[in-house]
Amino acid sequence: MKPICDYHMHTPLCGHAVGQPSEYVEQAISLGLEEIGFSDHAPFVHMTDPGVTMNMLQLPDYYQMIEEVQQKYKSELRIKMAIEADFIPGYEEKTKAILADYPYDYVIGSVHFIKEWGFDNPDEREKWDEQDVNQVYHDYYELLRQSAQSGMFDIMAHVDLVKKFGDRATEDMSDEVRKTAQVFKESGVAVEINTSGLRKIVEEMYPSLENLKIYQQAGVPLTFGSDAHDPMDVGKDFDEAFDLAKEAGYSEYILFKERKVEKIIPF
Repeated sequence: MKPICDYHMHTPLCGHAVGQPSEYVEQAISLGLEEIGFSDHAPFVHMTDPGVTMNMLQLPDYYQMIEEVQQKYKSELRIKMAIEADFIPGYEEKTKAILADYPYDYVIGSVHFIKEWGFDNPDEREKWDEQDVNQVYHDYYELLRQSAQSGMFDIMAHVDLVKKFGDRATEDMSDEVRKTAQVFKESGVAVEINTSGLRKIVEEMYPSLENLKIYQQAGVPLTFGSDAHDPMDVGKDFDEAFDLAKEAGYSEYILFKERKVEKIIPF
């Protein structure tokens, strides 16, 4: 078995993805998926970077692109409209204004910045050499908790992204993950199994098995996402993701519609 949905994929509007939405849809259909969600990168609220996110003027184009494939493939695949937004402390009101622009089916929250440092950006990778890696991990999990508590998001993305380049904390971070899991549960957000980590230097899904077990034990709901930036990555490694979910103790995952849980899918 494998998940029937892929809730995390992008479009060329973000500046670092290839392929048109119809190609992502066709790949999903070929894999036998029953539902997908496009969740491209919302405009940054603290800076502009056309190689990383859409800009405000592109949002209507994004809506139109997804609405067109929703209509074209409505008899073959359920297609949800979503967006991925960065949590930037101090910019919550600007972020909320962007998220209020369209009636999304779900909103994915992500942390890619610690202060001004894009810690997962290959162009800023050398800055890891200047960091206390343990402190980076502490800061990262604190930002994840703040993200969930902001009330802006439905799903939290790649919740140990901080390991992307293989930089590992020397301290045991399980207490940080447990605190984060508890906040996720209290805040009503889901966590995703994101298979893109297998395609990165770390070669490990987000989150790791030991961390996913903590989220499961805390009762945090689950979704699945490939984080595809290429049509060929839609549904990539979902068999492994399904096995990871089962090994962590999960027995169900959820689907969203209009920012509410639409359905619970048992394994």
